[in-house]
Amino acid sequence: MIVKSGSAEWTGGLQEGKGSVSTQSGALDAQPYGFATRFEDRPGTNPEELLGAAHAACFSMALANLLGGEGITADRIETSSKVSLEKKGEGFEITRAHLVTRIVADAPEELLMEVARKAKAGCPVSKLFNAEVTMEATIG
Repeated sequence: MIVKSGSAEWTGGLQEGKGSVSTQSGALDAQPYGFATRFEDRPGTNPEELLGAAHAACFSMALANLLGGEGITADRIETSSKVSLEKKGEGFEITRAHLVTRIVADAPEELLMEVARKAKAGCPVSKLFNAEVTMEATIG
């Protein structure tokens, strides 16, 4: 079993408080975040952005793996994941993660799309979301 970790610290109340987020690897080290970076689109990170990056990275690796199983090595896979946070009742929910990927590979488009759909369903981060996971794929 592989276990990786991230951590966060928070001080103060929700709107005036401040937090920092770090990763085990040190790729993020006390990166600041707060109410304004999450709900007011101010510069800085937030949980949804971090989930989107993790989702895009995981999907791209899953896709590369499945393509390899078909004897295909992509020249490039570019992916983003837009994670939607919506007000639901008294709180908020992540309601959707939308993958957008561009695949550059020497293979039939139909096969690349089929493999991309399998990668979307099989990506461990896609499985983590208790929300609709959708995708757009562009070939070339």
